[in-house]
Parts: sequence; C-alpha cells; structure tokens
Amino acid sequence: MAFLVPRQHLGAAMGYYGLLNALAMAIAPALAIGIYQLLGYKFVIMLAVLSSIAMVVVIQFIHNHAKPSIELKEDRHFKIIQRDALPVALIFSLLSIPYFVTQADIVMYVQERHLNITVSLFFLCYSLALIVIRILLKDYFDTISFGIWFSICIIATIGYIILLTIMQNNFEMILAAGLMAVGFGVMVSVSQSTALLLAPMKEQGLANATYYLGSDIGMSLGPIIGGILPTIFPLKFFYPVMLLIIPLTAIIYLCYRRKLNAAVQYN
Repeated sequence: MAFLVPRQHLGAAMGYYGLLNALAMAIAPALAIGIYQLLGYKFVIMLAVLSSIAMVVVIQFIHNHAKPSIELKEDRHFKIIQRDALPVALIFSLLSIPYFVTQADIVMYVQERHLNITVSLFFLCYSLALIVIRILLKDYFDTISFGIWFSICIIATIGYIILLTIMQNNFEMILAAGLMAVGFGVMVSVSQSTALLLAPMKEQGLANATYYLGSDIGMSLGPIIGGILPTIFPLKFFYPVMLLIIPLTAIIYLCYRRKLNAAVQYN
C-alpha cells in the first residue's frame, strides 16, 4: 500500500484501507454474536475458515505487487521493528485494548449486569458511524498533525469507557459505539499512516510490520485483560480500570510529540 499511492495522499489511502480493516473487525463480531445464538459456535468457526480460504484465493488476482524500486547499496541488517514507528505502535497498542476487550467480552458483560440491551446493535452502529466518519474526514488525514487526532481519540476513548460503565439502555450503548468509532476507528488509520510517514522509504514494510505488531499486542492483551479483570474487581469496575491506559498513552505521546506531529510534513 505504501508504494501504490503518492506520499501526499498516504493518509487518505490508509483511511480507506483502515476503513475496510476496522469494518471487518466490527462486522465479524456482530455477525458472530447473532449467528452463534442461532446455529452455535461450530458454524461460526466454519465461516471463519471459509473466509480465510476466500482471502487466499482473492489475493491471487492482485497483479500489482508494488515491489519497491529502491536499490540498497549498504549492507542489510536484520531488524525486527522500525524504530521511528515504534512510538505509534505503542500508542495504538494501548488504545486498542478497550476495543478488543469489548469485542471479546461485551456479551458476557451485558448478561452479567442483566441489562436489557440488544448487544448485536453495538458493532453494527460502530460500523455505520465509522463509515460516516471516514468519508467526512478522508481529506484531513494528510494535513492535520498527529497530536490533534490523538487528543480527539483520547477524549472519545474516555467517553465510550464511561458510557459502557453506566449504560442502561440501547441509546447509551449506541452512543458508546459512536465514540468508539472515533476513539479506536480513527486511530487505526492515523497511526498506520503516521508510522509509514515517519519511516524512510526503504523501511516502509518494516514500519507497517511494527504498526501491526502493536495491533497484535492489543488484540492479544485485550481478551486476556478482559478475562482477568472480573476475577479481581467487581463487574462495576470492569471498564473504569481501563482508564489507566490514558495516562500511559499520554506519557508516550509527550515523549515523542515533536516527531509525531511533524509526520505530516514528511510527505
């Protein structure tokens, strides 16, 4: 993706790519919640397997592999992460934890609290809000600095965590889903494009891998934390405890704010 689009439009391109990525992560839980109640988990797992096979088949039809044309004269050194992209990956990893906790445990959370709420609406409304947000903001991902997006996402994250803590009806749940679309959905695109813009052209693939490393860590830690919290704290503290990620992400941002905010100038 980094080699298929001009650098000055990388943010918009990642906005569209991130839209599909985030929609998949939103639609899949919504479908799974509805299907397992009717047909059971085995059918859901079979659908996931078929989806994976279809993905492999579709990839074969992509002819433009976007091979980099950069010739490296210096010796290559083995690297696991791209240093410039690491702060972005850490921030995204922390901010993704409440999303993946919700993805894994919202059904249990609603059942244990005996809430009269249609849980499957949560990710459906999240998806719709995300589509609207991405379409409206697509031209701003390449021009607005990371710090502004970060502040917006932090406020939205605090908002949806509070709403998920106090929600009693579908309206409050839908409002939480909308704020999650801002707090997590927008950060998906902003963090990925920032990671690529900060890295030199010869390390675009490594920067992308570093970004996804952060995503994978959040994806792994989310369900683990969601499983541990109810065994330590009463259920009413299930979401408030996650507010601890806010100061952690703020510290990382403050340490690297100049570099992160200058990313839009590098294109």
